[in-house]
Parts: sequence; C-alpha cells; structure tokens
Amino acid sequence: MSPRNSMISTEAGENLRGVEIAMRGMVLAVVAILIGLAHPAAADDPPASGRSIREALPLFGANHCEVLRNLTEQLFCGDSDLNAVAVKLTAAIQDRLNRLANRRLAIAENAEWVRERNSSCGTFGRQSLAYQDVGPVKACLLKETEERIEILSDPNFDCLAANTTAGTLICDDPSLALARTELNNLAVGLIAKMKEDDAREAFAEYERWSRERDRQCNLVGKDNVPLEELSSSANCLADYISRKTAEIEAARGDPKKVFGRPLASRLPDADAVDLCIAQIHAANACENFLTVSRVLEIDSEVAEQSALVTAEIEMVVLSPFSVCSSVASGCTGTCWDPKSGRPKEPPGSRDSWSVSSRMRIEKAFTFQKTDSGSWRCDTRSLQPVASGVAVGGP
Repeated sequence: MSPRNSMISTEAGENLRGVEIAMRGMVLAVVAILIGLAHPAAADDPPASGRSIREALPLFGANHCEVLRNLTEQLFCGDSDLNAVAVKLTAAIQDRLNRLANRRLAIAENAEWVRERNSSCGTFGRQSLAYQDVGPVKACLLKETEERIEILSDPNFDCLAANTTAGTLICDDPSLALARTELNNLAVGLIAKMKEDDAREAFAEYERWSRERDRQCNLVGKDNVPLEELSSSANCLADYISRKTAEIEAARGDPKKVFGRPLASRLPDADAVDLCIAQIHAANACENFLTVSRVLEIDSEVAEQSALVTAEIEMVVLSPFSVCSSVASGCTGTCWDPKSGRPKEPPGSRDSWSVSSRMRIEKAFTFQKTDSGSWRCDTRSLQPVASGVAVGGP
C-alpha cells in the first residue's frame, strides 16, 4: 500500500480550533466510555487473598475511583502511569479526529481496539482482580495504550485503518490519496467557521458524502473484490473528489454555500433515503448514539408523483443505549432482543448496546415529487422496520 502524507498545515491547524470546540464534548464523553467499555464491576471487593486492588493503586482514594463502574476504569483512575497515558490517549484521539472526515466511524474503530486491548490484558468483563495480578495487568494496559498512541500519531494509519473498499482504493493510489487529503483539509477548514450546532450537522453531511460516493462509484458490497478489478471505480472516485473540491473552492470561504442548505433528491433512490435518514436522526439527536455506515437500495416502486423505496441501513453504536428505549425506537426503528439480535416488541430488556455494536434494518420510505421535479421524503420516523439484525463488536 502506498504511503500518503495527510498532515494538516499550520494554517489549517489554526482553523481547526473552532472544530475542536465543537467536537470536544463528544470526544471526551467517548473516551470515558472507551476506557472500560461499560461493564459492571465490583473491583473494590477484596479477593480471596483479603487484599483489595485499592492497596495497589496509590491514587485510588484521592481520585475517588470507587465511584467508577468497572475494573479497567478504576485501574486507569488509581494508577499514576495509567492516568497519565489516558490523558495522552485522549489527545491522540482528538488529533486524529481533527484530520479525518468520518469522525464517528473513527470513534467506533477506536472502541473496537479498546475492547481488544482489554480482552488481551484480561480486564474485559472482569469484576475483580487479585492484588498480586495488578502489576502484570497494569504493565499490559500501559504497553498496549502507549503503542496505540504512537500509531494514532502516524497520519499513514488513517489509510491503514481504512475498512472500506473505497478507502483502500484511495490509499493505494498516491494521486487519489493526495486529492482526498486536499478535500478533507478544505472541508474541515470551512466547517471550522461554523457555530457548534451547525458544525455538527455539517460534519454529518460530510460523512454522508462518503456513502453517496461509494454508491455512485459502485463500491457498496465490493469488500472482497480485488483492487485490479475496480479501475473504473477508481476513476469515479477521482471525479467525485474533484467535483466536491471544486464545490468548496467555489464557495469562497462561505460554509453556508456548501453545508446547511436544504438538500433535494434528484431521484427516489438510496441517496434520497440517506438524506431522509439524516433528517430523522437529526430530529432525534441520534448522532449522539449512532452513525450510519451504509445505505443500500433493495427495491423501488416509482409512480409519476410518488415513490416507495425499500432500503437496508447499517448503523454503528457510538455511545451505549438501552436495547429497548426511546433512543432504540427513535433511532433504529425498533426495540431489540439482545440475545437473538432481532427486533422485539416492548417491554424489553434493560441491557444496553455497547460501543461499536452494529445493527441493520430494512425499511420502506415514501417520497413525493415536488413542483421543481425533485423528490421530498415523506417518512418522518424509522418506525416500523420490516426486519432487522444486530451484532456486537469484536
């Protein structure tokens, strides 16, 4: 894979300060989740030896670590070395988010890594730890986290972590990689000029561009196709990136000419459904909990003035929420059975989806043709869904 240089210039870095303010609350909340990934614990209960881990953690009492909800969080809270490395991890995550377009999926990717780290170090899902085991577990957590910080600081990791066919194609071609970097820098710099709420919505719209791009370039569902068979898609990616770059340049520094405009759909298709979901999620503040990773059109029935489009939507969990709650029903269209991963009528379990869990739903969306010839989504809610399936993260 060809390396690429995605470092943001000093001037762009200054522009990003406004973006950092808009993102800081979400990042810090997510990092708090990522430390332990929300498993209940009784880490302060003394094990069989009679000695609590409180005695092995010098900062435990001073930092009131007993109020934290799981073992991993308590270890990071009570040990000075782990406490310091957690601060560095937060900064590394923030720096990476500042240079990426799809921030929410990057947060989910980081959550998957934390889950793997905690599993390999023996803290994932554990409720207690023997006093004599604190040292080895701490050393493991420290080593894994320090290595992660170093990796996150390398801009080339953004390509290495690409988990889509489009991302791999772009990173394999130096010209495409540079073009995407230019687009990213221009877009992030433009969004930095917006107020916090407007900036959040603009980031969501920027993320939607990637899904629209993949659909237009016929890359959805091509994860196992060799890159050499996707040359036409590579050309399409170049054209799409070029068009979006020209659009931002034509705005001459005015973000409202690119983001925050009423968006109409030319056709009742997957792009139109994507816009519809964005409107539903924005109305329900779903971006605090979920991000859309994929929209795939399954079927459509189009008449002269109306249309019905059935689509499959995949979402990734960014912050835990109950499997049967207003968030679940409003943002995924259903309550869920956590054991089977299938939709379930309420009342349901009080269990929560963990960060990086994924759910796919199938739903029909209605559209009406406007006087201008564009298509307007008439669906205002994700309820009810025709079918669904949910899976946990790694």
